[in-house]
Amino acid sequence: MSDTHFRTCTLCEAMCGIKIETEGDKVVSIKGDDQDSFSKGYICPKAIALQDLQQDPDRLRHPVRRTASGWEKMSWDAAYDEVAKRLNRISDQHGSKALGVYLGNPNVHNHGNILFSLPLLRALKTRKRFSATSLDQLPHMLANLKMFGHQALFPVPDIDRTDLFICIGGNPAASNGSLMTAPGMPHRLKAILAKGGRVVTIDPRSTETSSLASEHVFIKPGTDVLFLLAMLNVIFAENLVNTGHLEKHIEDLDLLKLACHSYAPEIVEGPTGVHASTIRTLAREFATTPEAVLYSRLGTSVQAYGALCTWLVYCLNIVTGHFDRRGGMMFTLPAVDMVSFGALAGQSGHFDKYQSVVRQLPEFGGELPSSTMAEEITDAGDKRIRAMVMIAGNPVLSSPNGQQLDKALANLDFMVSIDMYVTETSRHADIILPPTGPLERSHIDVIFPMLAVRNITKYAGPVFKPADGSQHDWEIFLNLARRLESRDLISSIAAKARFEFMHKLTPDGMVDLFLQLGPYGRLPPGSKLWGKTAGKLISILGKRTPLRKLLEIGPLLRAGQNAEKNLSLSRLRNEPHGLDLGPLRPCLPERLYTKGKKIRLAPRLYLQDLPRVAELIKSYEAQAGKKLDNGFLLIGRRHVRSNNSWMHNSFRLVKGKNRCTVMIHPEDAARLGVEDGQNVTVTSAVGRVEIPAEVTEGIMPGVVSIPHGWGHARPGISQQTAQAHAGVSVNDLTDEMQVDPLCGTAVLNAVPVTLTPVQKRRVRAA
Repeated sequence: MSDTHFRTCTLCEAMCGIKIETEGDKVVSIKGDDQDSFSKGYICPKAIALQDLQQDPDRLRHPVRRTASGWEKMSWDAAYDEVAKRLNRISDQHGSKALGVYLGNPNVHNHGNILFSLPLLRALKTRKRFSATSLDQLPHMLANLKMFGHQALFPVPDIDRTDLFICIGGNPAASNGSLMTAPGMPHRLKAILAKGGRVVTIDPRSTETSSLASEHVFIKPGTDVLFLLAMLNVIFAENLVNTGHLEKHIEDLDLLKLACHSYAPEIVEGPTGVHASTIRTLAREFATTPEAVLYSRLGTSVQAYGALCTWLVYCLNIVTGHFDRRGGMMFTLPAVDMVSFGALAGQSGHFDKYQSVVRQLPEFGGELPSSTMAEEITDAGDKRIRAMVMIAGNPVLSSPNGQQLDKALANLDFMVSIDMYVTETSRHADIILPPTGPLERSHIDVIFPMLAVRNITKYAGPVFKPADGSQHDWEIFLNLARRLESRDLISSIAAKARFEFMHKLTPDGMVDLFLQLGPYGRLPPGSKLWGKTAGKLISILGKRTPLRKLLEIGPLLRAGQNAEKNLSLSRLRNEPHGLDLGPLRPCLPERLYTKGKKIRLAPRLYLQDLPRVAELIKSYEAQAGKKLDNGFLLIGRRHVRSNNSWMHNSFRLVKGKNRCTVMIHPEDAARLGVEDGQNVTVTSAVGRVEIPAEVTEGIMPGVVSIPHGWGHARPGISQQTAQAHAGVSVNDLTDEMQVDPLCGTAVLNAVPVTLTPVQKRRVRAA
């Protein structure tokens, strides 16, 4: 007999509603949930791959230890004891600075990881923390912190109600949004056009989004900051500034005007490759269209000027009246409001409180740039990392100069990976602790509703009962934390009490607390039950959160009183298709966390970084006319059937033509004598790869593109499908020494490379 399950796909940011048909312990089919009010049945190919993930024979199902003769099965207790003993021994001998932690992208797709990783991180007591943040969205989070007062307060395009969507450095048709959570993005883009609106893309490559757009503008990689400054210059020069209802809630407008004064469109036309008339026209149209939004993503984030680019995109939306307004950039009010509760716990974010040992690069939110990981292992002297805890991450493929990191990990004294597979990174682990799969645990998004184009929430229980003896990620965290903290009788008693409390609570229990106390919650503010529930939350968030702060939530509680949704976990369990909590609504200045509740238009760290931009123009002028015949700028790309490095073991996603190619313009290919499909060698300052060429007019001359996340040919991994479609790692070409000096984000775009054809083998005549 078959069963039907409704849930949210967990394999990207889109939050697609899916309907899963099962028989016994097998998935029969996965389709779009047509009744889901948010996703309307739209799903991308990755959702179908959940079936492959659940039934993958390569998945680890029990802890393993690396031995000279291969991986050896362990019991959970033996594995936990061994990991804790080894980590504590290293910490005792060399201090907690000798321990490192890396958290990969899959963590944000699992509410158990988000809510229950803190006990383990606290038990490790190390500042040597790294994550995918500095390889991705850190510039956005820095701008959130500096301009709005909270690193997780993301402005989101109100894309369903806009008439002009300008996308620079993003490809939402392939990513389904990315910091703009929305399933069925191609349908949403088409809907803009259907009502007479416009979609404009600005990118060195004609992307999947460009194919749906009204207009595409090519731009030279790494010069987006000049384009954005020029747009801002036009806005001020032509008196197109309109701050609307935010006029009294912004500061330093005059400093922003001064910052863009020297960047007229004619000045930046040469370096960017964008005609001055195009810049002026776009700026005017953007400023005069009542419902318009400018959106940027990875192409502008992970480059040398990523922090400046994100700041300028926010500023352009604000000074043209497209912020906190229908059809523009707006803030969400999710059911699980991690922003508000994080602030109550004193966790609104921080920057540059300490630095990495070797290069003195700044921390952000308690994490060091991932570009520094290898050198912190090998070159930090008595402060070097000797043991690593890898949590759902594969930085050998996702971090710059992966070959260097590969070598560094091999020289650690000890490493443990919490991972479902033996990957390019976890193959270096001494012990691997595999968690349950996504269909074996409950799911409620606590991160992506913070980025959603509409306020929604949805809960789903596990589709399959976990196998006997398996452990969820959060249980792994708690078991390790308990053992790490059990140093003597007193600490052991305290650690056991914390463990039992958290284990009894469960991530679902914590979510229930957040829901009930949240903006749509069922608990009346000030009631005894509310106070009791708030007290439980205080014990989880920490003693630094006084009860009076919870009683001063203000706008959060007023929203809860007005919403009348009476949300709790039990309520959500009875809503298999989720709840639509309504469109995004204006919420400023109440939602701000800055002093005086003002938007800071010109934080000093951005102004102090502007001289670098002037040097960019000087560099262009010095190099004008000096072009190497085989010199190119390398950019990345993504595909709707790929998700970083962790979905290539699904045969449904990798089947078909090879997508790990280097795109090159026909003019460049003809000049170098390269034919479509011919192997070429791409060389950078740190490495080289051999890869098939894809000759296409969809990329600018002088630019080449290689997708992110491939490179599965390294020995020792246990992913047969991925190995059969290995491709090459673009991060064997990116340079770990090249970072945005303002914030430490890795430079993964506009990487200088050379390209040479691999000579075809001659076949002798018989």
